[in-house]
Amino acid sequence: MSKLVGGCDDEDELAKLHSASRDWGFFQVWLIKCFNLFFFSSINQFLDDGFWVKIQVINHGVPDKVILKMKADIQEFFSRPLQEKMECAQLPSDIQGYGQAFVVSVEQKLDWGDMLYILAQPQDVRNMRFWPRVPSSFRATLIQYSIELEKLKGILLSSMARNLGLEPEKLLTLFEEGVQGVRMNYYPPCKQASKVIGISPHTDVVGLTLLTQVNEVQGLQIKKDGKWIPVDPVPGAFIVNVGDVIEIMSNGEYKSIEHRVVVNPEKERLSIAAFHNSNRNAVIGPLPDILSKEQKKRAPNYKSISYQEFLKLGQKATLEGKEKGLAHHLKIETEAAQ
Repeated sequence: MSKLVGGCDDEDELAKLHSASRDWGFFQVWLIKCFNLFFFSSINQFLDDGFWVKIQVINHGVPDKVILKMKADIQEFFSRPLQEKMECAQLPSDIQGYGQAFVVSVEQKLDWGDMLYILAQPQDVRNMRFWPRVPSSFRATLIQYSIELEKLKGILLSSMARNLGLEPEKLLTLFEEGVQGVRMNYYPPCKQASKVIGISPHTDVVGLTLLTQVNEVQGLQIKKDGKWIPVDPVPGAFIVNVGDVIEIMSNGEYKSIEHRVVVNPEKERLSIAAFHNSNRNAVIGPLPDILSKEQKKRAPNYKSISYQEFLKLGQKATLEGKEKGLAHHLKIETEAAQ
C-alpha cells in the first residue's frame, strides 16, 4: 500500500485496487512478517480451476501491536461471565451494547452469535454506558484501534477516488467526521451447524467495512455469480468490503456484495468489523463528477437522498427483514434512467 500513499499514484497498484472494488467488492491487506511486507488481495480473482490469485501491495499501516491488543481485549470480554457482559447490555431501540443484531420479532429465528456494538468515532457519538470496564484496558485499546482504522479508511477512499476519476478530497470530504461503528462478534460452535447461521445474508449499509478476524477460524462467505465463496482468513489481515454508500456514490461502478457468516461445528469464531459511514451532511447519491466524467453526461443509476433519509430507509429495510441492500432499493430502473 506504500505505492498508494504520498501522491505516488502507482498505476499498476491502483488498477489492482480498482479491479477488486469493481469486480468483487471485497479485498484483503495483510502483513508477511518475515519480509516485513504487506500484501493486498482481492477476495479472489477466482478461476475455473479453483486457484486463488493474490494481488500484492505494501503496508496497510496499522501497527501490529494495536491489532493484537484489540484482539486480546475482545477475547477476554467475551470470556467473562454473562452477568458481567450484561452490564453493557443493549437498551430497547438501540443497537449499541452487548446482545444481538437485527432482532425485529420475538418469533424470528435468531442468528447464532453474540455481539458488542459500539460507536467509536467521532468522540461526540460515544456512549460510555456501553463500553466495557473489564478488561480495564478495553476503552483505551478501542480508541487507539479506531483512530488507526480511520487513517486506513482515508488511504483507501483516496485511492478509490483516483480510480473513479475524482479528486481525492471530493470523496474524503463526504466521509470526514462520519460515524464509525465497531461491531465485535462471537460465534459459538454448533454441532448442527447446517441448521443455524452466524449472520444472515446482507450487504453493509455504510461506505467501507474493515474486518479483523480474531482467531482465524473460517466462517465469512461472499456471494459471487450465485455461489457462496468462503474467505480464507489470513493472520494479520484486514478484510475490506465496499458498502452500499460507495456503490451508490460510484453510480454502480463499485459493488456492495452480499455476504454471510456460517458457524463452525467445533470451534468458536471471533471477529471485529468497523463500519465507516459518510458524514451527516452528505447526500447519498451518484457523485456529479462521476456522472459528468470525461465530459460525457451519464444517467444516474440510483436515486439521491439525504443521509438522514438513508438511515431511516436502512432501519425500515432491517425491520422488514430484507436481504438485499439499500443500493438495490435505490436503484433506478433502466428505462427510467434512460
